Amino acid sequence: MSWAIGYDIRWQRDIGYGVPAYCDHPDCNEVIDRGLAYVCGGEPYGGGKGCGLYFCPQHRSYTRLCERCWSRKEPFPAKPDHHEWVNHKMTDPSWAEWRKQKGI
Repeated sequence: MSWAIGYDIRWQRDIGYGVPAYCDHPDCNEVIDRGLAYVCGGEPYGGGKGCGLYFCPQHRSYTRLCERCWSRKEPFPAKPDHHEWVNHKMTDPSWAEWRKQKGI
């Protein structure tokens, strides 16, 4: 199984190392991906300890948790998709069937 592209039903967005994204910390716009290397909790969807959002190394602790999960607070709001990812889904032939299903 590949973690290149998947979907997170909790956050209603695409995930995986093939999905470019911004760090979900509200004060950061570092470009990362939504792969396991950046997920809060260190496991898919957060692994039960993390929120499942994606953070650059500066905004995730050595425990692989974001500051909110480390402090047992509510998660940050999820950021919108990176413009490169949106453009890819809207123009790449590999997403034609998805666009057709969505009526786009």
